[in-house]
Amino acid sequence: MERLKILFASSAVAPFAKTSGLADVSGSLPIALEELGVDIRVVMPKYASVANGPDETTIGKNIKVYFVPHEDYFVRKELYGDKFGDYRDNLDRFSFFCREALERCKRENFRPDIIHCHDWQTALIPVYLSTLYKYDPFFAKTKTLFTIHNLAYQGLFAKEEFPKMGLDWVLFHINYFEFYGKINLMKAGIVYSDAISTVSPSYAKEILTKEAGCGLEGVLKTREKDLYGILNGIDCTVWDPATDKKISKNYSVDDIAGKYVNKECLQKETGLAVDRDIPFFGIVSRLAEQKGLDVLGEIIDQFLSLKVQFVLLGTGEHKYHVLMQKMAKKHKKNTSVNLKFDAALADRIYAGCDLFLMPSKYEPCGLNQLICFRYGTVPVARLSGGLKDTVTEFDAAHDTGSGFTFQDHKGKDLLAAIKRAISAYRDKPQWKALMARVMKLDFSWRNSARDYIDLYTDILNRGS
Repeated sequence: MERLKILFASSAVAPFAKTSGLADVSGSLPIALEELGVDIRVVMPKYASVANGPDETTIGKNIKVYFVPHEDYFVRKELYGDKFGDYRDNLDRFSFFCREALERCKRENFRPDIIHCHDWQTALIPVYLSTLYKYDPFFAKTKTLFTIHNLAYQGLFAKEEFPKMGLDWVLFHINYFEFYGKINLMKAGIVYSDAISTVSPSYAKEILTKEAGCGLEGVLKTREKDLYGILNGIDCTVWDPATDKKISKNYSVDDIAGKYVNKECLQKETGLAVDRDIPFFGIVSRLAEQKGLDVLGEIIDQFLSLKVQFVLLGTGEHKYHVLMQKMAKKHKKNTSVNLKFDAALADRIYAGCDLFLMPSKYEPCGLNQLICFRYGTVPVARLSGGLKDTVTEFDAAHDTGSGFTFQDHKGKDLLAAIKRAISAYRDKPQWKALMARVMKLDFSWRNSARDYIDLYTDILNRGS
């Protein structure tokens, strides 16, 4: 059997450009697929971060990464927008990218079996294959998979911009692009792709509901038989406390002592009292309602009045900046608030904290809890999307579970989960066993990559 040929189209790929978990997925899943024998190539815009280099590079053993150049469109400070909002020409930018991704395949004579598209920025690829390239023999056998990383970001544009995509106006219709009088690229990607996936099994079910469907639940229900949930993974060679150079002392599940050294070093770095026995909570997050900052805000004063320490790292909405600064001032003895992005400090928080807060309103997958497991840091999480699929409630009687969970999006339920975590933390032998258990969990990409290969094969076996 010939090797599967896959083109991975993404608007962001780590380490070349990153704003969210999409880039981590796009940089690490192809490597896992290559290791399983897939002939995979990646295409992304040529942003400012790679503008001075060639139009092609490699990752993994020999995965070609194609950069689509356009100085006016892509050589900018940010990927999608600035402090004033989204770039006004995003439809021009990403319709150009989608056309060029297809043309690049032709120039490289790479005929993909599947083009794996990610989020609204690549949604026009399946549309173009079904319209402008419908009779192009080069793509006669090419199928598409469209992965939704976060349904809330849909690529909405004014109706008047429709001609920019080079498509017939007949497609501005409720069955295709039209969404409450606007263009919706995410909707078009869902309609035109051969199959749709999202980043966890639970999120795939949740987006079929009015509560999590972001207005597209009806469209998704029409494609329900073609909708799959495959859990994201992490690159365990990157997220490894035994080799991580950014943390204070390396450690492993077989030699946990370094975990306590990292805790003490983080306490010193953040200006908190050095105390091995106090439960140390962390957050590394975008400060937004989606991440549960409103729910945390309901109880944060009560939480910080407990015998705990707390470190926060992240930026986001102004109201949460104000809240966190106020709390840091009121609870300065046990609270460190860091309103910035600092990748090295993030690693030290994963390694140095005992517990990690993830009270998300919704979480398509979540990578932080998977990283925390690797570092022996136990999540306190709301059961939503990928958190529901990866974090299970600690049960002392049966010595099972991987965290402390709550269901309702309410402050009192978060606080109850925090108090259960503090209670469990007091039993040191029990806590050490919990740390060891979560460090042994396997959320590497290899498992998910196999699921994607099965899905690619299934799409191809459906015929034309």
